[in-house]
Amino acid sequence: MQASTYAGKPSVAFEAFNRRRVSDCFGDFKGRRNLALNDSSICMRSRTSCCGLRLDAATMGAELTRARFAVESLFRSTTKSRRSVRTQATDGDIEDVTPNKLQEKSSGVVLPFVGVACLGAILFGYHLGVVNGALEYLAKDLGIAENTVLQGWIVSTLLAGATVGSFTGGALADKFGRTRTFQLDAIPLVVGAFLCATAQSVQTMIIGRLLAGVGIGISSAIVPLYISEISPTEIRGALGSVNQLFICIGILVALVAGLPLAGNPIWWRTMFGIAAVPSILLALGMGFSPESPRWLFQQGKISDAEKAIKTLYGKERVGEVMRDLTTAGQGSAEPEAGWFDLFSSRYWKVVSVGASLFLFQQLAGINAVVYYSTSVFRSAGIASDVAASALVGAANVFGTAIASSLMDRQGRKSLLLTSFSGMAASMLLLSLSFSWKVLAPYSGILAVVGTVLYVLSFSLGAGPVPALLLPEIFASRIRAKAVALSMGMHWISNFVIGLYFLSVVNKFGISSVYLGFSTVCLLAVMYIAGNVVETKGRSLEEIELALNPAI
Repeated sequence: MQASTYAGKPSVAFEAFNRRRVSDCFGDFKGRRNLALNDSSICMRSRTSCCGLRLDAATMGAELTRARFAVESLFRSTTKSRRSVRTQATDGDIEDVTPNKLQEKSSGVVLPFVGVACLGAILFGYHLGVVNGALEYLAKDLGIAENTVLQGWIVSTLLAGATVGSFTGGALADKFGRTRTFQLDAIPLVVGAFLCATAQSVQTMIIGRLLAGVGIGISSAIVPLYISEISPTEIRGALGSVNQLFICIGILVALVAGLPLAGNPIWWRTMFGIAAVPSILLALGMGFSPESPRWLFQQGKISDAEKAIKTLYGKERVGEVMRDLTTAGQGSAEPEAGWFDLFSSRYWKVVSVGASLFLFQQLAGINAVVYYSTSVFRSAGIASDVAASALVGAANVFGTAIASSLMDRQGRKSLLLTSFSGMAASMLLLSLSFSWKVLAPYSGILAVVGTVLYVLSFSLGAGPVPALLLPEIFASRIRAKAVALSMGMHWISNFVIGLYFLSVVNKFGISSVYLGFSTVCLLAVMYIAGNVVETKGRSLEEIELALNPAI
């Protein structure tokens, strides 16, 4: 009852934290004042001088008045500074806003809980990659070796399910919380893995892939959301990019899991069944993981939010984080946003940035390059499919690991610009290697170099940054649904590219398609330069106040 009353009156909460701020800032002043009063009481008893000064009631009154004016002046200065930050924020560029406080070193424990959430990212990558090696063998086992249409359904059904799951994840996260949604997500993941592993018909296999797709779609929305909301500001970029790193690791694990297929044709069933293990661990791990403090605060569960903050950041930062949450919610007792609110004039500009980043990510050709990499490497004399896929996957993991170390130093926007610029140059190189006759003797090696450079460039920014940046720039009221909408754009564009890529290549030629991808990358550079803001080193609440000054 007390917690709900507290949350329902933001002004009361704000005043309470202001009083706590006064206590924190002037604790040493209070000690000195008490000491001075003790000394003065000795002097007053004798009505004589103390340290050469006569201290009567009138003198004490004057001193206390000056102290009061000094305190009020300090508060006016603080308020003015805060208003200055808000004034700069209204100009629409957060890059000009200087954080108004220094971050304390965290003594909490956040890494284990990020690791638990990343099990969802591993499953994301694993389910995407597991069918590549297993498709030929499961097609023979299920009697569809000559039916490419049904094989295509087995591959693409996962993407269709992921589209549904990505939209569902946002609503579930808002209603039940982040950790409970992870636990609910384990149900389609486990059931889907079981059906795929035991399928005796194509219909069962497709249903299993559909359920697994729903599961990874939900994960794709809530893993970056949860990580961004529990991560300390000073390392949020590094921890957020870990999501993409574990997706890449999941893909590599799927490739490695396919190695025994050559000697054991029914191993494909074990490959699909393996996916149930991290799904179960995800559900169990979330039972011990703290809920997002920001979601708890929005629900009015103040004491639970403080406990979560203490676990994640340490007890010394409870007051600081709660003040941020209270300030971000000051004057706003609005309910969670509905889907149509995302398209309102208040939010559409920032929501469109999220959707556009994922659209550029897919239209820049990453999946097309991965799909076509085997043929490219074969033209260079590399006959092993496994070697080609492993080289691309290793480049992806390596680049993502570098991005993780640079995220909080270089910033999100600069990495995006560098990434898409590198992708544009790599795509141009790939296009020329296929079309310029003068480069024909070197076409194979240039194609390999261009592919590896492209994947490296992608993994430096275009891969990890969008999923990290979007939960940062979206206001808390729309965060879950806006992330879900953006991930839905990712899955829809992924599905369309996978469906039509080979047809477009057959009609226009691979060189023209790669040139088109290079053009998209250049358009992305111009769009990012003009519309994407820098968020490194700022709390989610500071970013929200800057991008939504009316809140």
